[in-house]
Amino acid sequence: MCSRYEINTGAREMMQALELKSPPPLPNAPIVRPTDISLIITQGNEATLQPWGLSVNWTKQPMINARAETLTEKPTFRGLLDQRCLIPVSAYFEWRKLEDGTKRKNTITAPDTPTMTMAGLTDGTRFTMITCTPSPTVAHIHSRMPVILARDAANSWMTNAAFDDVSSLLTPYLGDLEYEEETPAPPAQADLFS
Repeated sequence: MCSRYEINTGAREMMQALELKSPPPLPNAPIVRPTDISLIITQGNEATLQPWGLSVNWTKQPMINARAETLTEKPTFRGLLDQRCLIPVSAYFEWRKLEDGTKRKNTITAPDTPTMTMAGLTDGTRFTMITCTPSPTVAHIHSRMPVILARDAANSWMTNAAFDDVSSLLTPYLGDLEYEEETPAPPAQADLFS
């Protein structure tokens, strides 16, 4: 389940990649965490900044992710199915849990595009990211991944079509993905001459 991502693309490059009419506003920091304000693209191809995580009255935690398989079943998301958005990212981060209980951070990118677009929903003031089962390349890292949409799929997601007509887009990414796992720092060695 993605809980951190990066936007490391300049405004002009983002404008070209997303076919925007003008350079979009960018967040203050390249790493985006839950409740941070981040860039999304709303229907009508409008770039705007919104906080990541829907506010709900039954928990203090923001709803940062929504499972693709249960969107139509959950009241929190059912009313937002026609308020779709795209979340542009240059990378997302996922932590792989090791047998000893420790976790290793993985940076996941799509080498064929500097800007990935993830499927999301917005309530007009906040947004959530949609997740699905992982593609084979990253399945060993985590059991979920964000829904990454290729350009044609992203265009279809952003139309005014009924949700039933675009729900089939919410599947694991078929394009190339790369990951780089952080290696732990070696233990400090004692100074032999102290």
